[in-house]
Amino acid sequence: MAELTKYQRSIVKNYYENLDTALLQRLGEQVTDLYLAEGKKREKLWTSIVTSLTKLEVPKTRIDQVRQSDDARKLAGLLQELLAKD
Repeated sequence: MAELTKYQRSIVKNYYENLDTALLQRLGEQVTDLYLAEGKKREKLWTSIVTSLTKLEVPKTRIDQVRQSDDARKLAGLLQELLAKD
């Protein structure tokens, strides 16, 4: 694999520095989608939400608790907590 240029390294660095912000924004969009989703789409959305929460380093027990409730309001509450920390 070729070496990255200084410009490319700065892009990669900025991506990882802002990853938490991007994940929080995406999670906010997913909460909105979850309110409207039903059936298989809802299950697929939950899979994506769990992945986002894992990347945000939310404890697995907390993720499981929110996932088991299948409640968008609880997920929105968790998102508010995460935003308050950030």
